[in-house]
Amino acid sequence: MDDLSKSSMKFFSDQQLCFADILLPHEVQARIQVAVLNFLKILSSPDPAISDLPLINRKSSNSRVSEGILTDVSWIFLSHSFCSRSLMKANATKAFIRVWKVMEMCFEFLTQEKRVTQRELFYKLLCDSPHYFSSQLQVNRTIQELCAKDVVALLRCSRHSLGIMASSKGLVAGHILLQEPNQEVVDCSACGSSGYAISGDLNLLESLIMKTDARYIVVVEKHAIFQRLAEDHVFNQIPSILLTAKGYPDIATRFLLHRMSRAFPDLPILALVDWNPAGLAILSTYKFGSIGMGLEAYRYACNVKWLGLRGDDLQLIPQQSLAPLKPRDLQIARSLISSTTLRDNYRQELAVMMQSGQRAEIEALYFNGYDYLGKYLAKKIVQANYI
Repeated sequence: MDDLSKSSMKFFSDQQLCFADILLPHEVQARIQVAVLNFLKILSSPDPAISDLPLINRKSSNSRVSEGILTDVSWIFLSHSFCSRSLMKANATKAFIRVWKVMEMCFEFLTQEKRVTQRELFYKLLCDSPHYFSSQLQVNRTIQELCAKDVVALLRCSRHSLGIMASSKGLVAGHILLQEPNQEVVDCSACGSSGYAISGDLNLLESLIMKTDARYIVVVEKHAIFQRLAEDHVFNQIPSILLTAKGYPDIATRFLLHRMSRAFPDLPILALVDWNPAGLAILSTYKFGSIGMGLEAYRYACNVKWLGLRGDDLQLIPQQSLAPLKPRDLQIARSLISSTTLRDNYRQELAVMMQSGQRAEIEALYFNGYDYLGKYLAKKIVQANYI
Protein backbone atom coordinates (compact mmCIF):
# COMPACT_ATOMS: atom_id res chain seq x y z
CA MET A 1 0.00 0.00 0.00
CA ASP A 2 3.07 2.25 -0.12
CA ASP A 3 2.00 3.64 -3.49
CA LEU A 4 -1.31 4.74 -2.04
CA SER A 5 0.41 6.86 0.57
CA LYS A 6 1.82 8.91 -2.31
CA SER A 7 -1.69 10.04 -3.29
CA SER A 8 -1.09 13.46 -1.84
CA MET A 9 0.13 16.89 -2.75
CA LYS A 10 2.62 19.09 -0.98
CA PHE A 11 0.66 21.98 0.43
CA PHE A 12 3.05 23.49 2.93
CA SER A 13 6.73 22.70 3.28
CA ASP A 14 6.09 20.53 6.34
CA GLN A 15 2.63 19.19 5.56
CA GLN A 16 0.94 17.01 3.00
CA LEU A 17 -2.59 17.44 1.79
CA CYS A 18 -4.40 14.12 1.40
CA PHE A 19 -7.11 13.77 -1.20
CA ALA A 20 -9.30 11.09 -2.73
CA ASP A 21 -8.47 10.22 -6.32
CA ILE A 22 -11.13 10.00 -9.01
CA LEU A 23 -10.51 6.58 -10.51
CA LEU A 24 -11.87 4.30 -13.20
CA PRO A 25 -13.51 1.05 -12.02
CA HIS A 26 -10.51 -1.13 -12.94
CA GLU A 27 -8.19 1.21 -11.03
CA VAL A 28 -10.35 0.95 -7.90
CA GLN A 29 -10.44 -2.84 -8.26
CA ALA A 30 -6.65 -2.86 -8.51
CA ARG A 31 -6.34 -0.91 -5.25
CA ILE A 32 -8.75 -3.29 -3.50
CA GLN A 33 -6.72 -6.26 -4.78
CA VAL A 34 -3.49 -4.69 -3.50
CA ALA A 35 -5.08 -4.19 -0.07
CA VAL A 36 -6.21 -7.82 0.04
CA LEU A 37 -2.86 -9.18 -1.17
CA ASN A 38 -0.98 -7.15 1.43
CA PHE A 39 -3.28 -8.45 4.14
CA LEU A 40 -2.83 -12.07 2.98
CA LYS A 41 0.94 -11.58 2.79
CA ILE A 42 0.98 -10.61 6.46
CA LEU A 43 -1.13 -13.64 7.40
CA SER A 44 1.09 -16.05 5.46
CA SER A 45 4.39 -14.73 6.78
CA PRO A 46 6.59 -16.87 9.13
CA ASP A 47 5.49 -14.68 12.00
CA PRO A 48 1.88 -13.85 11.07
CA ALA A 49 0.33 -10.86 12.72
CA ILE A 50 -2.93 -9.09 12.14
CA SER A 51 -2.01 -5.54 11.33
CA ASP A 52 -4.23 -2.53 11.79
CA LEU A 53 -5.84 -0.87 8.79
CA PRO A 54 -4.06 2.48 8.29
CA LEU A 55 -6.72 5.13 7.74
CA ILE A 56 -6.51 8.89 7.35
CA ASN A 57 -7.58 10.52 10.62
CA ARG A 58 -10.88 12.37 10.02
CA LYS A 59 -10.97 14.24 13.33
CA SER A 60 -11.03 18.02 13.63
CA SER A 61 -7.52 17.97 15.11
CA ASN A 62 -6.25 16.67 11.75
CA SER A 63 -8.15 19.17 9.61
CA ARG A 64 -6.98 22.46 8.16
CA VAL A 65 -8.43 24.99 5.75
CA SER A 66 -6.63 25.71 2.51
CA GLU A 67 -6.10 29.38 1.81
CA GLY A 68 -6.67 30.14 -1.86
CA ILE A 69 -3.70 31.84 -3.52
CA LEU A 70 -4.96 32.02 -7.09
CA THR A 71 -8.60 31.48 -6.14
CA ASP A 72 -11.16 32.74 -3.62
CA VAL A 73 -12.25 29.19 -2.82
CA SER A 74 -11.04 27.59 0.41
CA TRP A 75 -11.74 24.07 1.57
CA ILE A 76 -11.15 21.66 4.43
CA PHE A 77 -8.32 19.22 3.94
CA LEU A 78 -6.82 16.41 5.99
CA SER A 79 -3.11 15.95 6.51
CA HIS A 80 -1.10 12.72 6.85
CA SER A 81 -2.14 11.73 10.35
CA PHE A 82 -3.28 8.12 10.67
CA CYS A 83 -5.76 6.24 12.79
CA SER A 84 -6.57 2.55 12.47
CA ARG A 85 -9.21 -0.18 12.55
CA SER A 86 -7.85 -3.17 14.47
CA LEU A 87 -8.83 -6.84 14.53
CA MET A 88 -7.03 -7.32 17.85
CA LYS A 89 -9.24 -5.00 19.88
CA ALA A 90 -12.53 -6.55 20.92
CA ASN A 91 -14.55 -3.38 20.53
CA ALA A 92 -13.16 -2.69 17.05
CA THR A 93 -13.30 -6.18 15.53
CA LYS A 94 -16.66 -5.75 13.82
CA ALA A 95 -15.70 -2.33 12.52
CA PHE A 96 -12.52 -3.88 11.07
CA ILE A 97 -14.51 -6.59 9.30
CA ARG A 98 -17.16 -4.15 8.04
CA VAL A 99 -14.50 -2.27 6.11
CA TRP A 100 -13.56 -5.44 4.24
CA LYS A 101 -17.21 -6.33 3.68
CA VAL A 102 -17.92 -2.96 2.07
CA MET A 103 -14.79 -3.28 -0.09
CA GLU A 104 -15.91 -6.77 -1.15
CA MET A 105 -19.35 -5.47 -2.09
CA CYS A 106 -17.92 -2.49 -4.00
CA PHE A 107 -15.58 -4.82 -5.91
CA GLU A 108 -18.56 -6.97 -6.89
CA PHE A 109 -20.63 -4.01 -8.13
CA LEU A 110 -17.70 -2.58 -10.08
CA THR A 111 -17.09 -5.96 -11.73
CA GLN A 112 -20.72 -5.96 -12.85
CA GLU A 113 -20.35 -2.33 -14.05
CA LYS A 114 -23.14 -1.33 -11.68
CA ARG A 115 -23.65 1.64 -9.38
CA VAL A 116 -25.65 1.44 -6.17
CA THR A 117 -27.25 3.90 -3.82
CA GLN A 118 -26.44 3.76 -0.15
CA ARG A 119 -29.91 2.33 0.43
CA GLU A 120 -29.29 -0.52 -2.01
CA LEU A 121 -25.93 -1.20 -0.41
CA PHE A 122 -27.64 -1.40 2.99
CA TYR A 123 -30.03 -4.15 1.89
CA LYS A 124 -27.28 -6.13 0.18
CA LEU A 125 -25.07 -5.99 3.27
CA LEU A 126 -27.99 -6.85 5.54
CA CYS A 127 -28.76 -9.97 3.50
CA ASP A 128 -25.18 -11.11 3.04
CA SER A 129 -23.70 -10.29 6.44
CA PRO A 130 -26.47 -9.98 9.06
CA HIS A 131 -24.02 -10.71 11.88
CA TYR A 132 -22.09 -7.53 11.09
CA PHE A 133 -24.95 -5.42 9.72
CA SER A 134 -27.90 -6.27 11.92
CA SER A 135 -30.12 -3.19 11.71
CA GLN A 136 -30.86 -0.36 9.32
CA LEU A 137 -29.73 2.28 11.81
CA GLN A 138 -26.47 0.44 12.38
CA VAL A 139 -25.87 -0.02 8.66
CA ASN A 140 -26.67 3.63 7.89
CA ARG A 141 -24.23 4.78 10.53
CA THR A 142 -21.65 2.26 9.41
CA ILE A 143 -21.82 3.27 5.78
CA GLN A 144 -22.13 7.00 6.39
CA GLU A 145 -19.79 7.43 9.33
CA LEU A 146 -17.57 4.37 9.22
CA CYS A 147 -17.18 2.00 6.31
CA ALA A 148 -17.71 4.11 3.20
CA LYS A 149 -15.48 6.86 4.55
CA ASP A 150 -12.99 4.35 5.94
CA VAL A 151 -12.79 2.63 2.57
CA VAL A 152 -12.27 6.04 0.96
CA ALA A 153 -9.53 6.75 3.53
CA LEU A 154 -7.91 3.34 2.95
CA LEU A 155 -8.03 3.28 -0.85
CA ARG A 156 -7.75 7.07 -1.38
CA CYS A 157 -10.51 7.16 -3.96
CA SER A 158 -13.85 8.98 -3.99
CA ARG A 159 -17.13 7.40 -2.92
CA HIS A 160 -18.35 7.75 -6.50
CA SER A 161 -15.29 5.87 -7.76
CA LEU A 162 -16.30 3.04 -5.41
CA GLY A 163 -19.61 2.79 -7.26
CA ILE A 164 -21.67 4.39 -4.48
CA MET A 165 -24.10 6.94 -5.91
CA ALA A 166 -25.26 9.97 -4.02
CA SER A 167 -28.92 10.02 -3.02
CA SER A 168 -29.91 13.51 -4.06
CA LYS A 169 -32.69 15.64 -2.64
CA GLY A 170 -31.62 18.86 -4.36
CA LEU A 171 -33.61 21.13 -6.68
CA VAL A 172 -32.78 23.92 -9.12
CA ALA A 173 -34.98 26.71 -10.51
CA GLY A 174 -34.46 29.99 -12.33
CA HIS A 175 -32.38 31.31 -15.19
CA ILE A 176 -30.47 28.24 -16.28
CA LEU A 177 -30.84 25.79 -19.16
CA LEU A 178 -29.75 22.21 -18.46
CA GLN A 179 -29.31 19.44 -20.99
CA GLU A 180 -28.46 15.85 -20.16
CA PRO A 181 -26.71 13.78 -22.87
CA ASN A 182 -29.11 12.89 -25.70
CA GLN A 183 -31.99 14.61 -23.92
CA GLU A 184 -34.00 17.77 -24.54
CA VAL A 185 -33.02 21.09 -22.99
CA VAL A 186 -34.74 21.84 -19.68
CA ASP A 187 -35.58 25.47 -18.91
CA CYS A 188 -35.45 25.60 -15.11
CA SER A 189 -37.42 28.87 -15.05
CA ALA A 190 -40.41 26.91 -16.39
CA CYS A 191 -40.25 24.07 -13.85
CA GLY A 192 -42.64 25.76 -11.43
CA SER A 193 -42.21 25.72 -7.67
CA SER A 194 -41.13 22.06 -7.73
CA GLY A 195 -37.94 22.90 -9.63
CA TYR A 196 -35.60 20.59 -11.53
CA ALA A 197 -34.62 17.48 -9.53
CA ILE A 198 -30.84 17.04 -9.25
CA SER A 199 -29.65 13.55 -10.20
CA GLY A 200 -27.52 11.52 -7.81
CA ASP A 201 -25.32 10.36 -10.70
CA LEU A 202 -22.21 12.54 -10.53
CA ASN A 203 -21.11 11.39 -13.99
CA LEU A 204 -24.38 12.69 -15.42
CA LEU A 205 -24.00 15.97 -13.51
CA GLU A 206 -20.48 16.33 -14.87
CA SER A 207 -21.76 15.89 -18.42
CA LEU A 208 -24.63 18.41 -18.11
CA ILE A 209 -24.57 21.19 -20.66
CA MET A 210 -25.40 24.43 -18.82
CA LYS A 211 -26.27 27.88 -20.13
CA THR A 212 -27.38 30.90 -18.14
CA ASP A 213 -27.95 34.64 -18.29
CA ALA A 214 -28.25 34.85 -14.51
CA ARG A 215 -26.19 37.27 -12.46
CA TYR A 216 -26.38 35.45 -9.13
CA ILE A 217 -26.75 31.97 -7.65
CA VAL A 218 -28.88 31.87 -4.50
CA VAL A 219 -28.52 28.80 -2.26
CA VAL A 220 -31.62 28.36 -0.09
CA GLU A 221 -31.55 26.27 3.07
CA LYS A 222 -35.24 25.36 3.17
CA HIS A 223 -37.46 23.65 0.63
CA ALA A 224 -40.50 25.73 1.58
CA ILE A 225 -38.58 28.98 1.08
CA PHE A 226 -37.25 27.70 -2.26
CA GLN A 227 -40.83 26.94 -3.34
CA ARG A 228 -42.02 30.40 -2.33
CA LEU A 229 -39.20 32.13 -4.22
CA ALA A 230 -39.74 29.96 -7.30
CA GLU A 231 -43.50 30.46 -7.21
CA ASP A 232 -43.03 34.22 -6.99
CA HIS A 233 -40.50 34.10 -9.86
CA VAL A 234 -37.98 36.02 -7.80
CA PHE A 235 -35.36 34.88 -10.29
CA ASN A 236 -36.95 37.27 -12.82
CA GLN A 237 -36.72 40.27 -10.49
CA ILE A 238 -33.05 39.56 -9.85
CA PRO A 239 -31.76 37.34 -12.70
CA SER A 240 -30.65 34.36 -10.67
CA ILE A 241 -30.44 30.61 -10.22
CA LEU A 242 -32.11 29.14 -7.13
CA LEU A 243 -30.75 25.94 -5.57
CA THR A 244 -31.70 23.99 -2.45
CA ALA A 245 -30.74 20.71 -0.80
CA LYS A 246 -33.72 20.91 1.60
CA GLY A 247 -31.48 21.26 4.65
CA TYR A 248 -27.96 19.90 5.08
CA PRO A 249 -26.51 19.54 1.58
CA ASP A 250 -26.05 16.14 -0.03
CA ILE A 251 -23.06 15.33 -2.22
CA ALA A 252 -24.90 15.64 -5.55
CA THR A 253 -26.26 19.11 -4.77
CA ARG A 254 -22.84 20.30 -3.63
CA PHE A 255 -21.24 18.79 -6.72
CA LEU A 256 -23.67 20.57 -9.07
CA LEU A 257 -23.14 23.89 -7.28
CA HIS A 258 -19.39 23.40 -7.61
CA ARG A 259 -19.85 22.70 -11.33
CA MET A 260 -21.87 25.89 -11.69
CA SER A 261 -19.14 27.84 -9.92
CA ARG A 262 -16.60 26.49 -12.41
CA ALA A 263 -18.83 27.04 -15.45
CA PHE A 264 -19.92 30.54 -14.36
CA PRO A 265 -17.03 31.89 -12.26
CA ASP A 266 -18.30 35.47 -12.35
CA LEU A 267 -21.60 34.68 -10.61
CA PRO A 268 -21.62 35.40 -6.86
CA ILE A 269 -23.00 32.49 -4.82
CA LEU A 270 -25.19 33.76 -1.99
CA ALA A 271 -26.70 31.70 0.84
CA LEU A 272 -30.06 32.29 2.54
CA VAL A 273 -30.21 30.31 5.80
CA ASP A 274 -31.88 30.51 9.19
CA TRP A 275 -30.18 32.67 11.81
CA ASN A 276 -29.08 29.84 14.06
CA PRO A 277 -26.00 27.61 14.42
CA ALA A 278 -27.48 24.96 12.10
CA GLY A 279 -27.94 27.53 9.35
CA LEU A 280 -24.31 28.61 9.71
CA ALA A 281 -23.20 24.96 9.68
CA ILE A 282 -25.11 24.39 6.43
CA LEU A 283 -23.49 27.46 4.86
CA SER A 284 -20.05 26.27 6.03
CA THR A 285 -20.59 22.84 4.47
CA TYR A 286 -21.30 24.43 1.08
CA LYS A 287 -18.36 26.79 1.52
CA PHE A 288 -15.63 24.54 2.92
CA GLY A 289 -16.89 20.95 2.88
CA SER A 290 -16.94 18.69 5.94
CA ILE A 291 -14.24 16.99 7.99
CA GLY A 292 -15.90 13.60 7.50
CA MET A 293 -15.39 13.98 3.75
CA GLY A 294 -12.15 15.94 4.00
CA LEU A 295 -10.46 13.75 1.38
CA GLU A 296 -13.02 14.90 -1.20
CA ALA A 297 -13.82 18.43 -0.03
CA TYR A 298 -11.89 20.06 -2.88
CA ARG A 299 -14.45 18.60 -5.32
CA TYR A 300 -17.40 20.38 -3.71
CA ALA A 301 -16.20 23.60 -2.05
CA CYS A 302 -17.50 26.92 -3.40
CA ASN A 303 -16.94 30.56 -2.51
CA VAL A 304 -20.36 31.00 -0.90
CA LYS A 305 -21.25 34.34 0.71
CA TRP A 306 -23.65 34.78 3.62
CA LEU A 307 -26.61 36.83 2.41
CA GLY A 308 -28.96 36.25 5.32
CA LEU A 309 -30.39 35.88 7.81
CA ARG A 310 -27.81 37.78 9.82
CA GLY A 311 -27.81 39.78 13.01
CA ASP A 312 -28.59 43.08 11.30
CA ASP A 313 -31.78 41.51 9.86
CA LEU A 314 -33.33 41.02 13.30
CA GLN A 315 -34.73 44.57 13.15
CA LEU A 316 -37.01 43.30 10.36
CA ILE A 317 -38.43 40.56 12.56
CA PRO A 318 -40.90 40.97 15.45
CA GLN A 319 -39.52 40.02 18.85
CA GLN A 320 -42.21 37.37 19.36
CA SER A 321 -40.91 35.50 16.30
CA LEU A 322 -37.57 34.80 17.97
CA ALA A 323 -37.18 31.45 19.71
CA PRO A 324 -34.68 30.31 22.34
CA LEU A 325 -31.68 28.29 21.21
CA LYS A 326 -32.17 24.54 21.64
CA PRO A 327 -29.61 22.14 23.17
CA ARG A 328 -28.86 20.90 19.66
CA ASP A 329 -28.12 24.52 18.62
CA LEU A 330 -25.64 24.88 21.44
CA GLN A 331 -23.96 21.61 20.50
CA ILE A 332 -23.56 22.76 16.88
CA ALA A 333 -22.32 26.17 18.05
CA ARG A 334 -19.60 24.57 20.20
CA SER A 335 -18.51 22.49 17.21
CA LEU A 336 -18.34 25.59 14.99
CA ILE A 337 -16.39 27.55 17.59
CA SER A 338 -13.78 24.79 17.81
CA SER A 339 -13.54 24.57 14.03
CA THR A 340 -10.59 26.03 12.15
CA THR A 341 -12.82 26.88 9.17
CA LEU A 342 -14.90 29.68 10.67
CA ARG A 343 -13.90 33.19 9.61
CA ASP A 344 -13.80 36.08 12.08
CA ASN A 345 -16.93 37.80 10.75
CA TYR A 346 -18.83 34.50 10.96
CA ARG A 347 -17.56 33.98 14.50
CA GLN A 348 -18.88 37.42 15.41
CA GLU A 349 -22.33 36.49 14.09
CA LEU A 350 -22.21 33.23 16.05
CA ALA A 351 -21.18 35.14 19.18
CA VAL A 352 -24.21 37.41 18.81
CA MET A 353 -26.46 34.35 18.55
CA MET A 354 -24.94 32.80 21.66
CA GLN A 355 -25.12 36.02 23.66
CA SER A 356 -28.74 36.60 22.73
CA GLY A 357 -29.67 32.96 23.33
CA GLN A 358 -32.13 33.26 20.46
CA ARG A 359 -32.68 32.03 16.93
CA ALA A 360 -34.71 33.30 13.98
CA GLU A 361 -36.13 31.49 10.99
CA ILE A 362 -36.40 32.88 7.47
CA GLU A 363 -40.19 32.55 7.62
CA ALA A 364 -40.27 35.31 10.27
CA LEU A 365 -39.81 37.79 7.42
CA TYR A 366 -43.39 37.00 6.33
CA PHE A 367 -44.45 39.37 9.14
CA ASN A 368 -43.85 42.07 6.54
CA GLY A 369 -46.05 40.34 3.95
CA TYR A 370 -45.77 37.20 1.83
CA ASP A 371 -44.19 39.12 -1.03
CA TYR A 372 -41.56 40.67 1.25
CA LEU A 373 -39.05 37.84 0.91
CA GLY A 374 -38.34 38.70 -2.73
CA LYS A 375 -37.95 42.38 -1.87
CA TYR A 376 -35.62 41.48 0.99
CA LEU A 377 -33.40 39.43 -1.32
CA ALA A 378 -33.39 42.07 -4.06
CA LYS A 379 -32.40 44.87 -1.66
CA LYS A 380 -29.58 42.90 -0.04
CA ILE A 381 -28.23 41.76 -3.40
CA VAL A 382 -28.32 45.24 -4.98
CA GLN A 383 -26.59 46.68 -1.92
CA ALA A 384 -24.05 43.82 -1.96
CA ASN A 385 -24.98 43.25 1.67
CA TYR A 386 -23.36 39.84 2.11
CA ILE A 387 -20.20 38.57 3.81
